[in-house]
Amino acid sequence: MIDFLIQYGYWGFFIASFLSATILPFSSELILTGLLISGSSPWACIILGTIGNTLGGLTCYWLGSKGKIEWIEKYLGVSEDQLFKIHKWVEKKGAVMAFFSFLPIVGDVINVALGYLHSNIKYVTLFMTLGKCSRYVAWMYLNNYIIQLF
Repeated sequence: MIDFLIQYGYWGFFIASFLSATILPFSSELILTGLLISGSSPWACIILGTIGNTLGGLTCYWLGSKGKIEWIEKYLGVSEDQLFKIHKWVEKKGAVMAFFSFLPIVGDVINVALGYLHSNIKYVTLFMTLGKCSRYVAWMYLNNYIIQLF
């Protein structure tokens, strides 16, 4: 699947970024690495990846905002127990917690909890975008550093 997405270049990365923020348990960073190695524009990748990953995160937010625990458990794999544990944590921090939605495993739960709490969508989108973009920028620089070693 990774080769398939890399073949589609920027659009493959956009799709991978979207899906990795929602339903698929794989890393879009692998696709980004493949594109960077193949000579794709790093900043085009970062922009499309950030947009795709943010839209995926907002999908989790939307499902959480519906407040239907059975949907959250079925489509996102987040148990009611996990949701209520993170609910207490996120409730105190507010929409700023969306910045950390790039984190593996807990990031999706944060987005669902923010939706469940009906946190301000403007702030959620802003902080989510900043966090996801930061991750891709850091990954790009890490890749460039490693590539220069060889």
